[in-house]
Amino acid sequence: LFQTIGLITIILGLQRALGTTNILILLVSVVVGGILGELLRIEDGLAQLANLAQSRLGGRQPTDEPSDTKDRKSSLVSQGFITASLIFCVGPITILGSIEDGLTGAYQTLVLKAALDGVTSIILASTFGWGVLLAAGTVFFFQGALTLSAGLLHGVLTDPMVTEMTAAGGLMILGLGLNILELARIRVGNLLPGLAVAPALVALTRS
Repeated sequence: LFQTIGLITIILGLQRALGTTNILILLVSVVVGGILGELLRIEDGLAQLANLAQSRLGGRQPTDEPSDTKDRKSSLVSQGFITASLIFCVGPITILGSIEDGLTGAYQTLVLKAALDGVTSIILASTFGWGVLLAAGTVFFFQGALTLSAGLLHGVLTDPMVTEMTAAGGLMILGLGLNILELARIRVGNLLPGLAVAPALVALTRS
């Protein structure tokens, strides 16, 4: 299932990236965005956020053996909720998909994310139990907030800006697909500033 989703993610990324009308804007936006992302250490920040939240709020690990059975079950529910929420919400595909949905109404990336989350949730539930289900609320509010926020920019960005931003996002989605298939290890999180660089370059070239 993961391999199939990875292949479809690559196809979706290619479709988006090939929609560019200026390959130089796509190149410069992703390169500059990648440099900014590396300087800001976005990928490392996302990983540290996940680790910090899990260590601070996760309580006991599922391998621990509390003396009281009720405490152990409560710990597993909490751990399942937090772990699933972090896995489903902290990542480039969440940001990319939500921004695409808010700006253009294109929901395909979020559908692929939902498929990935579905497979992952089955694996997590086998360890943590029903607490994983509670993460659905976190995903709803987090992705919804990102989508609504991106929608507010719809009237500000011109069609050419959205086109190049979508192409840059497509290149990043392609990187995600390669990561899913384990064909490469691309730090896609560090490329995310390219989503802001692309419309800025369009504005500069048309001014």
